Amino acid sequence: MRDARQSEHEEVRIVRGTRTGATITVAVYSTERGPAIGGCRIMSYPSWREGVRDALRLSEAMAMKSALAGLPYGGGKTVAVLPGGGLDTTRRLDLITDIAEVVAGFEGRYIAGPDIGSTPDDMALIHRLAQGNAFCRPEAEGGSGNSSAATARGVVAALIAGFHHRYGVSSIAGSKIGVIGLGHVGHLAAESLAREGARVIVTDIDSSLRADAERNGLEWATTDLLRDELDVLVPAATGGMLTRETASTCRAGLIVGPANNQLADDSVDALLHQRSVTWVPDMLAGAGGIIHAVSREKLGLDAERTNAVVGQIGDKVGQLLAYAQERHVTPLQAAREISSDTDSKVNA
Repeated sequence: MRDARQSEHEEVRIVRGTRTGATITVAVYSTERGPAIGGCRIMSYPSWREGVRDALRLSEAMAMKSALAGLPYGGGKTVAVLPGGGLDTTRRLDLITDIAEVVAGFEGRYIAGPDIGSTPDDMALIHRLAQGNAFCRPEAEGGSGNSSAATARGVVAALIAGFHHRYGVSSIAGSKIGVIGLGHVGHLAAESLAREGARVIVTDIDSSLRADAERNGLEWATTDLLRDELDVLVPAATGGMLTRETASTCRAGLIVGPANNQLADDSVDALLHQRSVTWVPDMLAGAGGIIHAVSREKLGLDAERTNAVVGQIGDKVGQLLAYAQERHVTPLQAAREISSDTDSKVNA
C-alpha cells in the first residue's frame, strides 16, 4: 500500500513493533529547515492503513507549523496504531520502547514529542532510548514539561487576533464561543476565554466532564455546536471535524482551535471562504506547544520570554489573514504560500 502523499515525503517508515506487534509509522515530510519535529500519536484506527494516512497528513501539517512559527525545524509525525481491543496497560512500556527504536533509527533527523495518547513521561523514555531525540520531558528531567498550557495560550492569542480581523474589535467580552473537545488543551482554552468575559459553551464525548466544566463557569451544550449560531467555534477534539457537510451548515463567523487536521480535505477551506466564514489554520493556531518546547529546550529562553514568543502567534494570525484578504486567497492557501516563501528564504 502506498498513499499518494507518501511520495511527497522525504522518508516514511512503517514497521511492526518487535515487542507489541503494533503498526508504527514515522513520517518525515521535510528536513530542509532542520530536523523534523512532530508528536507521537497513540490511538485506535479502523485499520493500520488509516494510521499511516494520518501520519502523512499530520507530518505535512507539522512542516507548515514549524515554518509559520519561524522555527528552524521541519515536520514529521509518529502514529502507533493500537489493536482493536486496545493495549493492556502492562504492555505500555513495551510499546513506547518499540516507538523509541523507530525514532532512534532516524539518527536525529526526527525528534518526537507528545500528542494524543502519549505523555511527557513517555518522551523521557524515548529521550533515553533514542539518543536524546524527544521534546517535552518532565521538567524534573531537564525537559520543558507538558506543553498543553502553552498550546492553549497560543489558541487564545490566535482567537483574539482572528476576532479582531473578523469583527473589527479586540475584546471578546460578551461574545458567544463554542468549544468542542475538553481535553488538556480544550479545557484550558475554554476557561481562559471565559475569564476574558466570553460566554463559553462546551461539549465533549465524555459527559462526565460536565460537572467540572459548569463549576468553572462554562455552559454545557444542549445543541449541536457545529450548527449553533456562534461568534467563534473552537475545534479542540480530533481532526476531520470540518467536512463539506458541517462546513455548509456551520453558523459561526470565525473558526479557530488547536485540533490538528480540522479540514476533512482542502475543498472545505474553499467552502468556508465562499460562505464568508473565517478559518484560522490549525497549524498556526495550535503552534504554542512546539514553540514552548523549542524555546525552553533548544533556545534556552526563560518562562517569561517563552510566553512572549507564544503570544506572538496572535500577530502571525493577523498577518496571515491580512495576506489572504489582500491577495484574495483562502487562509489555507495563504498559509502554504507564506510557509513556502519562508522555506525558500531558508534555502537561499
